[in-house]
Amino acid sequence: MSGKRLVRMTVNGSPVEEAVEPRLLLSDFLRQVLGLTGTHVGCEHGVCGACTVRVDGSTARACLMFAVQAEGCRIVTVEGLGPAEALSPLQEAFREHHGLQCGFCTPGMLMTALDLIEKYPLASDAEIREGLSGNLCRCTGYEHIVAAVRAAAQRRREPSS
Repeated sequence: MSGKRLVRMTVNGSPVEEAVEPRLLLSDFLRQVLGLTGTHVGCEHGVCGACTVRVDGSTARACLMFAVQAEGCRIVTVEGLGPAEALSPLQEAFREHHGLQCGFCTPGMLMTALDLIEKYPLASDAEIREGLSGNLCRCTGYEHIVAAVRAAAQRRREPSS
């Protein structure tokens, strides 16, 4: 196996088994091995939040984690937020409220926002800003992003008609 290690995990609901170099970052594994390029790599130091994914239900910076550390884990990337043919309710709220400009930070923002509204469905604008503070956006003043998260949280609380 030439120094590679077998890693098994579930990514976006599908089982994955690959032999990888032990030092391969989860972000590179997702992008280069699995072709899931929605997970962006901005700083490679865990500062910008663009590479945020969910690992066993909690957010994690994929650029700070080795793929082998995800052994046996359930990984969800931005591609796994909803069905391939439609936007998730959170993505729809970002679209409706113009919660993106260039879009580079958007995958990480979405993953962090999902975690935020699941944990704090009644978050105030100030709490939403605090919850997103680990994700950098160089294009916006965050107003539209906060509005999108607020709208998505409200929709989750409302009963379906």
